[in-house]
Amino acid sequence: MNLRKKNKPHVEVHTSALNDIMFFLLLFFLLASAVVNPNVVKLLLPRSESGQQSTAKKAVTVTIDENLKYSLDKKPMTLDELQPAIEKYQALEPDLTIILYVARGVSIENTMEIFDIANKLKLKVVLAVEPKKK
Repeated sequence: MNLRKKNKPHVEVHTSALNDIMFFLLLFFLLASAVVNPNVVKLLLPRSESGQQSTAKKAVTVTIDENLKYSLDKKPMTLDELQPAIEKYQALEPDLTIILYVARGVSIENTMEIFDIANKLKLKVVLAVEPKKK
């Protein structure tokens, strides 16, 4: 006599909820990494042994990339538009400091144009560098 049940329980592991969780975690980390420092344009900066981060609280960033494209706080603009835009920032904050991010291949002439604008407006300029690797 066979007293065993004919229907054996069928065991399944549902993983559809795990896929949703992994998707939301991936999305969260992608968004969090973009928000960490939104004012940074990816550049290869010149190196310096005494490279330090600026602690200026009233600062505006000017970026010159490899293609000689200028941007002010990540807003692309031409060289002629830079001075009036910086003057607007200076009207709000008279103690303004310009943090200048210049790609490695950019000539010193293009860098000096920003220094000339800062001298006309009597502003301080800090050249952003990355520390030398030892």
